[in-house]
Amino acid sequence: MPMAYQIREVALPILPSGSPTLRVLHFSDLHLTPKRRRAIEFIRTWGELEPDLVISTGDFLAHQDAVTTVLTALEPVLTKPGLFVFGSNDYYGPLPKNPLRYLKRDDGSRKLGRPLPSSELDRRLSERGWQNLNSAKLTIEIKGLRIEARGTDDAHLELDDYSLVAGPRDANAALSIGVTHAPYARVLESMKADRLDLIFAGHTHGGQVRIPWFKGTKSLTTNCDLPNWRSRGLTKVSDEPYLHVSAGVGYNPFTPIRFLCPSEVTLLKLEQTR
Repeated sequence: MPMAYQIREVALPILPSGSPTLRVLHFSDLHLTPKRRRAIEFIRTWGELEPDLVISTGDFLAHQDAVTTVLTALEPVLTKPGLFVFGSNDYYGPLPKNPLRYLKRDDGSRKLGRPLPSSELDRRLSERGWQNLNSAKLTIEIKGLRIEARGTDDAHLELDDYSLVAGPRDANAALSIGVTHAPYARVLESMKADRLDLIFAGHTHGGQVRIPWFKGTKSLTTNCDLPNWRSRGLTKVSDEPYLHVSAGVGYNPFTPIRFLCPSEVTLLKLEQTR
């Protein structure tokens, strides 16, 4: 089935007054296999977006031999500062599943495929200068802006332990961000308590299958406890941090279907507050 690809652009006035614009490329859920040539071609165009920072929210892999495929696809942006976390499909390969299971309430049960070479992927991304945020906290400087970042390992597999990165935001940081694969409520609540500015997540695939709904579309599931209306794009609830959820590039190879939910990457232009 042919797949559409799109670049989503979002402007967000979140930086202190007088700050330069920060171009953040957020991608998720590549689920790459060596044969996904159109996806690889799409990913290789991302360098043309000239990001200042690249953030991946996991699920790079969908095949035992895909590490080199991932590095080849990402080559045009690997020269940029990058942050990443892993998702469940970086640790375990995909399995055939009844697609209707995604519409049911998550009961916490997991069927895991063969282990994937996540350690090799970590090593090779790190060799290119990207930084692993799985259960880690760090500070970087880009365009003169001090950015604090903290991340969790995959909440879908219950590998997250926010206590390892907990604590009030850096008072000297122009921006404090959280990075996680699956946007479970427990992770979002913990990041809210520490008063972060912006959270990046993936995992939902934007619902993968959406239905027409009041001047737009609606997802039927998020595959976690995130409300359906937050399954894709930038949202905010009262005093919580902004949440940006990428609908992702890929899919489980055994369910290669997207309906009203094209594969995507997002360029967020973070600007000074007005």
